[in-house]
Amino acid sequence: MARLIFVLIILGYFGLTSPGRQLAGPIGQMPVGELLAELGDHSLDSHAPDHSVRNASAEAGKSIVFNGYGIKANGKKGKRVSRHFECIACHNVVREDPNLLDPDPEARLTYASEHQIPFLQGTTFYGISNRTSFYNGDYEKKYGELVDQARHNIREAIQVCATECSQGRRLKDWEVESILAYFQTIQLKFGDLEVSDQDRAVVTNALSGQSGRDEAVSLIKSKYLDHSPAHFVDPPADRKTGNQLEGDPANGKLIYDLSCMHCHENKRYSFFVLDNQKMTFRFLAHHFPKFTKHSIYQVGRYGTSPLMLKRAYMPNYPIEKMSRQQMEDLRAYIEAQAQG
Repeated sequence: MARLIFVLIILGYFGLTSPGRQLAGPIGQMPVGELLAELGDHSLDSHAPDHSVRNASAEAGKSIVFNGYGIKANGKKGKRVSRHFECIACHNVVREDPNLLDPDPEARLTYASEHQIPFLQGTTFYGISNRTSFYNGDYEKKYGELVDQARHNIREAIQVCATECSQGRRLKDWEVESILAYFQTIQLKFGDLEVSDQDRAVVTNALSGQSGRDEAVSLIKSKYLDHSPAHFVDPPADRKTGNQLEGDPANGKLIYDLSCMHCHENKRYSFFVLDNQKMTFRFLAHHFPKFTKHSIYQVGRYGTSPLMLKRAYMPNYPIEKMSRQQMEDLRAYIEAQAQG
């Protein structure tokens, strides 16, 4: 009861702010999942970790995401999940979209540049605990029946990521529960949502028990996507003319620095090395219009398959993660550097 009164006081205080302004302070830091539960919605209960599983902890989950292995309660390292990748190779763990309802790659690139975060193929883990659907859109074409098990089951979605995306092993129970525990710490906060004074009043009344709990739940859920859309597209039919869009080299540099170099610099996650040498840019520019595995059109849209004795590979970019315009921006930057 004391907690509820505190929440109501804070909500009333921030009700004085202007429409559309994001909340700050204690209520702004309240996890969306907890707020929904306070309002009687339990649709995200299945995402909660089972802390009774031995060795399960948010700290161990964070270590798996960042380092590729968990730390047990006795301080010993768990077995590496993958020889090739950590989760952060393809996923951020912070907010990456300025608009939680519009996964626009153009806006995301600007946001990534401003906050100096990678521009990646996979969706961010920030807020993943607030989603109810995984491996959406065209991922069924890539992973087939595995998607049927993972689409509405976050634990199976994590397993698909471990075995297929990272080319690793199936996780043990303590590792899965640890990852879920870590995800709970990086879920959406109420302050992330764009809410008006009228919206805030609806939530305030519902929390006070007056009325409208279902309305408040629906309102909160309407402020963010419960899935991450993903649609695969083909490279341009004519690789020489490309997408027939004028590229912006400045944006292309951002993509090269925040995306390409994230994996390929100093063999961080790839055995194919990229750098800022003119020879490298000339090589990439030469292959852009070709139908080869070294064409960015090719690998950007289709990805690559693991090579013999080298299971590391390059995931493809859905259109929501890199637009056709951005592909031309990248080409424009590479060609400019090759000629400079």
